[in-house]
Amino acid sequence: MNAMKWCVMALTVLVSVSAPAATKQEIDSMVNEALGELYKESSAAKELAGKAKGMLVFPEVYKGGFVIGGEYGEGALRVGGSNIAYYSTAAASIGLQIGAQRKAQVIMFMADEALTNFRNSDGWEVGVDGSVALATLGVGGTLDSNTLQQPIIGFIFSNEGLMYNLTFEGSKITKLER
Repeated sequence: MNAMKWCVMALTVLVSVSAPAATKQEIDSMVNEALGELYKESSAAKELAGKAKGMLVFPEVYKGGFVIGGEYGEGALRVGGSNIAYYSTAAASIGLQIGAQRKAQVIMFMADEALTNFRNSDGWEVGVDGSVALATLGVGGTLDSNTLQQPIIGFIFSNEGLMYNLTFEGSKITKLER
């Protein structure tokens, strides 16, 4: 586990040194674009978003790896149609892997308690502080009825690149000062 934390910290440092942090306005614009794309792909996702207590949107999460991998992205927490706070997501992995990808992620908090627990956390780790049910679209863009019962539902879309990884597990989400 210490190796995993070290990898996440190293990735965070590398990304923050190599790429300038996005401004609030840039993140807001990218969040709007990502949600538009998600809603275009699935009317069920749009309907679900209307019922969500809050949504954490990461419009661009970059992942790369060669044996040791890592991912990083920045986004916003949207409550009541407005972005109210900004967050980063980072994860690391060790194992047989090679490649790079870009993806978008949306985590919908369907229950008040789930959203409150997230907002009150000092760094929230998927799978430890809360489980995220990965939404899979069925025939006609419908969502699995079991997924719809979960307090936290996640979408991963817009995958581009040579690495294909559809998971939230191990992602550490940290509040940004913007």
